[in-house]
Amino acid sequence: MSNPCTTCGACCASFRVDFSVMETQAEGGSVPDGLAVEVTRHTARMRGTDHSPPRCAALTGQLGVHVACGIYEWRPSPCREFEAGSEACQRARKRQGLVPILD
Repeated sequence: MSNPCTTCGACCASFRVDFSVMETQAEGGSVPDGLAVEVTRHTARMRGTDHSPPRCAALTGQLGVHVACGIYEWRPSPCREFEAGSEACQRARKRQGLVPILD
């Protein structure tokens, strides 16, 4: 079975993505500085996820058809920890009008 995330992208267009500034390139991490917005001295946010509706600036493609993360190997920890099929995933899919992932 193929990865359902490559045709979804709902999580990248449903949630605010906050993470430690230590994950940015400026602080020795891997998240490109141009895609991070400073929230506080300690917290950064993925650009685009602070909008309403949110859509991560690193997301390419059309939701529900074919998507990709432009910084997949350098994505922040919340993105690395997000699980396909989780309760949060199912909520995001519902918000975007996509059918649930079935086990």
